[in-house]
Amino acid sequence: MADNANGAALVYTDGGCIGNPGPGGYAALIVIGTEEQVIKGRDPSTTNNKMEMTAAIKALEALPAGLPAVVHSDSQYVVKGMTEWLPGWKKRGWKTGDKKPVLNQPLWLRLEELAAEREVTWVWVRGHAGHEQNERVDALANAEAMRAAHEASLEVGLERSTPRRI
Repeated sequence: MADNANGAALVYTDGGCIGNPGPGGYAALIVIGTEEQVIKGRDPSTTNNKMEMTAAIKALEALPAGLPAVVHSDSQYVVKGMTEWLPGWKKRGWKTGDKKPVLNQPLWLRLEELAAEREVTWVWVRGHAGHEQNERVDALANAEAMRAAHEASLEVGLERSTPRRI
């Protein structure tokens, strides 16, 4: 397990979807001392970036305000968004460098709000490179995406088999 001697919560997040957009899942592992908490969820129709952001949001929401956190993500979108891009987007009125609207603005605002409640260190980790906790949340997020896809296919099947009155 990673070292958190400084008292910060160690957070590992991942999200993904089957197709982009498509059914998606997210997962987060929170480690505080010797205690672990797993958070996971799914969405029937989403994007990979939304699931990556949702994993970080759900993890930070689960932490007490004021508790420092080290958030590990294999999403450069999340890490660079929070550490490099956010100030420029805000200065430009939520426009990118090429004057296009920033996608997922409500999620960025929520992440910023949660990060303001504590000291957060954002750490990028290479995905699928054998990082134990990243592999764990990757598997959980993928399982949730599969569940979302399965549930969506059941709903489509029910719609097709439901008798309709004429």
